Amino acid sequence: MLREERHQRILEILSAEGRVIATELSARLQVSEDTIRRDLKELDHQGLLHRVHGGALLKGPPVVHFEARHGQSPQAKTAIAKKALQLVKNGQVMIIDGGTTTLRFAEQLPHQLTATVITNSPPVASALASHPNIEVIMLGGRLLKRSIVNIGGETLEALDRVRADLCVLGAYSIDSSIGLSVPDQEEAFVKKKMISVSTETVALVTAEKLGTASSFIFASASQLTYLVTSPGVNPEMLRQYEQQGVTVLQP
Repeated sequence: MLREERHQRILEILSAEGRVIATELSARLQVSEDTIRRDLKELDHQGLLHRVHGGALLKGPPVVHFEARHGQSPQAKTAIAKKALQLVKNGQVMIIDGGTTTLRFAEQLPHQLTATVITNSPPVASALASHPNIEVIMLGGRLLKRSIVNIGGETLEALDRVRADLCVLGAYSIDSSIGLSVPDQEEAFVKKKMISVSTETVALVTAEKLGTASSFIFASASQLTYLVTSPGVNPEMLRQYEQQGVTVLQP
């Protein structure tokens, strides 16, 4: 099999199965593991997959500006946001992370809800500014413009003084084995801190982000309390989260 044919076959298997393991590819394609490792390295450099120890995963979505993401999959994001509302109770202290799905969640919070929301997301804070019964606490820091979230030392320091009942996370990439990851290291630090100061954590994840990985891991899948995702996701994929103690919710 020619190198180009082998690369195409690897990408086909990855697309169909969501991940590839080097030892299995070696047997399936009848080449050495060293050859497979070189193939995966080349495909990673081309941005076609994300190489991990022992194999590869689908690459996370391209890094695009918040405004461009805001118009993507609006119905799926709204359905996920509405499903997550069942986790919300009066009197809670909630951390709401940045992201277009978490913004939908904030927009869906009922007007009669009494709660405190702590956020590093200017769009989330703005969406709740007119909410009559929610106190909004904005975390300072340096604005990461493409995601419109505050990050950095000031953000982390403020979170040190917080104890939240529920952390509502946006997700860039998530895999049951690798965990949750993002392209920016400082954003990863902030998300990790958000989880550490919260009693429960829920990730709001559209289907295309499942089984993908990015550069900076900030949590294992087992650190989630809940995963809210789209209907129609492969049940076997979701079972891998449930086996780690995560409650999976779908609209």
